[in-house]
Amino acid sequence: MDATIRLQPATKSRLDAVKLNPQESDDETLNRVLDLADMAYDPEPLSEETEKRIEEGFAEIRAGHVHSLKEVCRDLGLE
Repeated sequence: MDATIRLQPATKSRLDAVKLNPQESDDETLNRVLDLADMAYDPEPLSEETEKRIEEGFAEIRAGHVHSLKEVCRDLGLE
């Protein structure tokens, strides 16, 4: 069954930008993107403990308690 959908020009441009090659159809592109979205979606909610730890991590970042990748590599002797 075929269907026609209307896309805003900006949406069509975004769709074209994620094509693996110019010959990939819009249908193939949309299905590939939707498959990726399905893999990224986890229907199980986060536990309160996990939410708390995430917020603590954000607080550490906001407080400036971060290290650059370069610093970490140096500290681990990976330079």
